[in-house]
Amino acid sequence: MIRSTAPVDRPSSPGRVLVVDDDRRAASQTAQWLCSLGWHASAVGGADEALPLLSREPYAACIIDGLLPRNGAARIAASLRLTSAGTGVVITVPQTSASAVAPGVDPDTIVHIPADDADLLAALNAAVAVASQRVAVAGSVVPKLLGMSSSMQHVLDLVTRLADAPATLLITGESGTGKSLLAREIHRASRRCGERFVEVACGCLSETLLESELFGHVAGAFTGATTDRDGKFLQADGGTIFLDEIATASPAMQVKLLRVLQDLRFESVGGSQTHAVDARVILATNEDLAALVAAGTFRADLFWRVNVITIEMPTLRDRVRDIPMLAEYFLAAAVARGGRQVEGFSPAALEALSRYRWPGNVRELKHAVEYAVFLGRAPWIGAVDLPATVRLTAGGTVVQTTAAVAAAGAMSLKGSMSQPERRLIIEALERSNWRRDVAARALGINRTTLYKKLKRLGMNLAELQPAR
Repeated sequence: MIRSTAPVDRPSSPGRVLVVDDDRRAASQTAQWLCSLGWHASAVGGADEALPLLSREPYAACIIDGLLPRNGAARIAASLRLTSAGTGVVITVPQTSASAVAPGVDPDTIVHIPADDADLLAALNAAVAVASQRVAVAGSVVPKLLGMSSSMQHVLDLVTRLADAPATLLITGESGTGKSLLAREIHRASRRCGERFVEVACGCLSETLLESELFGHVAGAFTGATTDRDGKFLQADGGTIFLDEIATASPAMQVKLLRVLQDLRFESVGGSQTHAVDARVILATNEDLAALVAAGTFRADLFWRVNVITIEMPTLRDRVRDIPMLAEYFLAAAVARGGRQVEGFSPAALEALSRYRWPGNVRELKHAVEYAVFLGRAPWIGAVDLPATVRLTAGGTVVQTTAAVAAAGAMSLKGSMSQPERRLIIEALERSNWRRDVAARALGINRTTLYKKLKRLGMNLAELQPAR
């Protein structure tokens, strides 16, 4: 770092700063300089030292060497995104580096070194401001869209540009790409962020239940309707409503949706009063709506009404650069839930994760990491800890014992058949807010059959279900 003689502003409210650099002398010098300005700064030499400190005490910011060994910068940044959204992340990278930021790192600000004091201080203040805004908008620690690949940077750019656009938005993309997360990110970036974000999984409900869920009902509208109930559109008044799996709507429901999307007016089930709401509408589908229109199963007029502005979420196989960062993020989440300490991924594991094609996209990656965390025993996740479908079809070189290879080969067919079934069950549970009876109906089976499948597949819902 280049020490300048020009005066620099002292922080208005000094905060704790952690400097992480494998050059301990440089880290200590930076920390001492920040202390002289009023910050409460300390220095460590790597991710293994930084992560315990960051988990124990709140920090205003963390200055991280972007080229730490063993993907250390990505591990720290992912952990902070999950457990401490209020900590600003400053990444330092050499000006001569071939890449501006090491793969998998998600910074608030970037500093190219060597840099003078004013540049570093400006980056530090900017990161603290971004983190404060992030907490103010979210109200709590929430998942965010992560990605440094060009395809994800394009999506994030669209989030900024379209956050307050008055038009209806349609999000497309394969299952598991993060369409719901994108909708939430758009809401958080909009002027409506202080109001409610209401999500409806249209595919989990029958036509009758979906109509009542969306528009509400009055007492006596149907058997069991003993009181008036507001629907999701009324709940989203002033905020955002997200309709997922819109392609599953029945023809009759499509007519009702067309009307409400045109003028945001509707009547409750069994009622005569017309309600008007001011809600931002975002829809999502993993189906080709144009093909459904051609097949006659989706109304053309509704298609043209929702197909105003479309954002396509990229598949995970098209954003391989983001896999290490996402894996570290999911690792931090799984460790926090499971209580087992895991330091990170071995090079062989990261290679297997990067080579696999991920037909289930980000959701499948999340489940693969959880599988490795909950079933592994070593402090580092190796390639052998990953699900069989990942390590056997990744195409990478995985070092295993002869016995392990033989066992994996014997189980490959069974593993290949069970993994899609596991994914379908988990997706149904996630869409139904982990209600087993609703998930069973969505899968076309009864609850007893679902229980038997969970037992056969060794799926422990207490471990899989997110903490509340």
